[in-house]
Amino acid sequence: MMGLRSSGPGASAARPKTVVIADDSVVVRGLFARWLGESGRFHVVAVAGDGEMAVEHAMRYRPDIMVLDLDMPGVDGLAALPQIVRESPRTAVLLATTLTERNARLALQCMTMGAMDVLPKPESRGGMTLSLDFRSEFLLKLASIAQSAHSTLAAATDDEPVPALPDGVDLRPLISVMPRYLVVGASTGGPRAVAKVLADIGDGLQDLTTLVVQHMPPLFTASFAEQVAAQVGVAAREPYDGERLSRGTVYIAPGGRHLGIDRRLGHIVARISDGPPVRFCRPAVDVLFSEAAHHLGPAALGLVMTGMGSDGTEGAGALRRTGAAVIAQDEASSTIWGMPGSVVRARHASAVVALEDIGPAIRSLVHGGRTS
Repeated sequence: MMGLRSSGPGASAARPKTVVIADDSVVVRGLFARWLGESGRFHVVAVAGDGEMAVEHAMRYRPDIMVLDLDMPGVDGLAALPQIVRESPRTAVLLATTLTERNARLALQCMTMGAMDVLPKPESRGGMTLSLDFRSEFLLKLASIAQSAHSTLAAATDDEPVPALPDGVDLRPLISVMPRYLVVGASTGGPRAVAKVLADIGDGLQDLTTLVVQHMPPLFTASFAEQVAAQVGVAAREPYDGERLSRGTVYIAPGGRHLGIDRRLGHIVARISDGPPVRFCRPAVDVLFSEAAHHLGPAALGLVMTGMGSDGTEGAGALRRTGAAVIAQDEASSTIWGMPGSVVRARHASAVVALEDIGPAIRSLVHGGRTS
């Protein structure tokens, strides 16, 4: 057994989450295990130096979380992942990989196969050892993954009940203008969920200008845009600053930069900026939503999807004050009900909708109530 169990007051109230670390570097394995043990919230039950051993440990320990490297000898992370998901379906998988275009594409592929999130590792081991930011991000992602949707809701709503919301998913009575823009915010679990919604909207996307903030690092967002284009069959790309926005195109916020909206020479254009993070996020959903509220008003339809934290709550409120509708993904279908749950508790959601129903609801809305 590795790691440290919490021994302080209240330790018995919350069992430390079990973790398996799979990485071909003994230095990285030791570093991750030490960080997790020192946190008091995790118990590292085993480590693996290759994908084959990672699968064996998944079968033996059924851990709560697997930290999985993509680049390992023999059976790599990409090959091991489907076996881990099959043998231990309750294990949440966090990918930890160096930041390259190849790994960005593979990580997105892994997220469609069941991985929950990805953490880019510093290029050098020295950078990993010395970076307090990386350690903090690593522990934050593990902590968010460790929270089940039900525990997140319970902790956040002990003293504040979730407000009543309109029944059903017909938003037409709630809007004053037929939306021409769809603005989307997502984080953990978002790539697969966003792609599904866009695919379910189908040809309705041709009547919408779609802008997406998906919390991702650089390189990953470009690969995500390529993935959306291939899976959904629409034009999808990262916009450049000042680019005139067009219907039928999906614009993905570039990693590490804010995506907003501006009006220049009478046209609605993308605004790309390197402003400071908002609620620790860059790109930030709040930036996109707030500027959509200012320049588009009720012509925008907001959608807040799975993800940790509260990014998007303030922007959703700005949209609602203009008469725009805001959809929040429901708890049961969210990987983490942080962002949409925060919008719901702030009473900024027009409706709370299951993932499988979001696309059809938007499609019906833009088609004036027709389903096809």
